[in-house]
Amino acid sequence: MTVERGPLLELRDVCAGYFAGHDIISDVSLEVAQGEIVCVIGPNGAGKSTVFRAIYGLARVSSGQVLCDGRDITNIAPQDALRTAGIAMVPQLRSVFPQMTVHENLELGMYVERRKARVRERVEYVYGLFPRLAERSRQAAGTMSGGEQRMLEIGRSLMQEPRLILMDEPSAGLAPVVTHLVFEAIRRLNREIGLTVLMIEQNARQGLEASHRGYVLEMGRNTYQGPAAKLLTDPDVRRSFLGMR
Repeated sequence: MTVERGPLLELRDVCAGYFAGHDIISDVSLEVAQGEIVCVIGPNGAGKSTVFRAIYGLARVSSGQVLCDGRDITNIAPQDALRTAGIAMVPQLRSVFPQMTVHENLELGMYVERRKARVRERVEYVYGLFPRLAERSRQAAGTMSGGEQRMLEIGRSLMQEPRLILMDEPSAGLAPVVTHLVFEAIRRLNREIGLTVLMIEQNARQGLEASHRGYVLEMGRNTYQGPAAKLLTDPDVRRSFLGMR
């Protein structure tokens, strides 16, 4: 008998916020399957970032459930999100340590690992995925371009072999041509290593084009969901969120 595998990540009717009695998102449900790229879009103030923070334990879930591979991780402690659930996050704001080298930044991605050989192994793995980082390994991270820093952040998030990466606005602050390169890197990692990604993205069109499925949030609630290709052609989504007719 074949046992059907459930989603890697699932939110079930999640209500969450930062103060008791003041939820930002209400009854939000979404799923991310293993090896899938899913994008959440919506206007500013829709609650997209709160969804991420609820998953990562940075916003308090007042009702509903967050499940990882069927295990309830609702209101997990942020420090346990990666260690016990295998969920890493690439934040919207730059998080590289600018005075440290690329190599040192990567090593910090495994700061709890005491086995030096294991750290070296993972650094070389990331260099294989991002040869540009290998070329800049001794360069101060703060002197690199915005796109290179974003790739460094993604590479650092891969150091501890996460099962899922949350990416908060991967295109934030990047020029259009650099944004294209970052999304292409995400797609390539998905193809080559089966990277599972849940992203929120203000650049709705490019976010959906890089994804398998998408969700639209408005006023803290789900309003549309489905295959990304279908959302890109939905007249209401195109008009309201993609700036297209």
